[in-house]
Amino acid sequence: MKRDHLLIPAVLLLAGALSAAAEERPARFLRVPVWSASEDPPSPATVRAAVEGAEARVVSVRGPEEDLLLIVVLDLAGDLALVDLAKRALVAEIEKLPGNVWVALMRAQDGLRVLLDPVRDREKLTAAVQAVTASGNSGLLDTVETVARLADGMLRKADVRLAVLYITDSNITNYREDYTNPVINRSDARDLSRHFPEGLVKEKISRLDASLAASQAPIFIVHLDYRSDRLNEAYQSGLMKLAETTGASATVCRSTADIAPAIEKTIAQIRALHLVTIELPANNSKTVQVQLESGGRSLTHRSRFHRKEVR
Repeated sequence: MKRDHLLIPAVLLLAGALSAAAEERPARFLRVPVWSASEDPPSPATVRAAVEGAEARVVSVRGPEEDLLLIVVLDLAGDLALVDLAKRALVAEIEKLPGNVWVALMRAQDGLRVLLDPVRDREKLTAAVQAVTASGNSGLLDTVETVARLADGMLRKADVRLAVLYITDSNITNYREDYTNPVINRSDARDLSRHFPEGLVKEKISRLDASLAASQAPIFIVHLDYRSDRLNEAYQSGLMKLAETTGASATVCRSTADIAPAIEKTIAQIRALHLVTIELPANNSKTVQVQLESGGRSLTHRSRFHRKEVR
């Protein structure tokens, strides 16, 4: 068995050890990523939750002072200069992280691989990031569902703040699968592939979006290299949609000057994450609509989850 297959269970076990108060939860608990712009952060005493308009019990509220597990997934296969800038920016942000942040490092090219189990050792993290080379095919679309399942497994084992960060320079034409939607019949004006060359890209994004709607982990994306052709425009818009579905955000850098600020801003947002765990009512609805407030103030949070895997 390959090393990375052995490491994934180890990651899950380590995630469970992050919170001394972690325990097995019964079914119907939902963990909602939350951000607060107020100087008065949400607390278990002030947060109120409603599911489909009915009051729901708030089980716990985890804030920035508590442990955070950050899963960084590197999807780097392009311009070496951009990759080097991104790696330097990531290392600089890693060195700023407080002691309650654990970081796991993964690589998306040619199959998902674990490069480093969750650690607080910044020197190990720096060395692991610097050792990554840009090669292979783009891998974000091929790995994001697996990463989401892994992250959800961690959330089920531990009541701990968690976020995923993809750093990618992916090009839709650099995937193993062909998303170019070639024209089937050039003489047929009714052939839809002539008019909608981005059709396969949108179809893939739509399928992934439906899958990620059932995940509870926020997945942030920093794309290093904006491309203006029609296929990549559709792809980059799709990445933004996927991140938004999980309650996170995506940034597409339009110049090299954007890379370091984008990584810095995204990690700062991740560090500010609150995690609110609520108890769901027992019903058979396919989707769950959630509203959260604290002290009468609205909170910024993901409001809709697919019910399929909310267990």
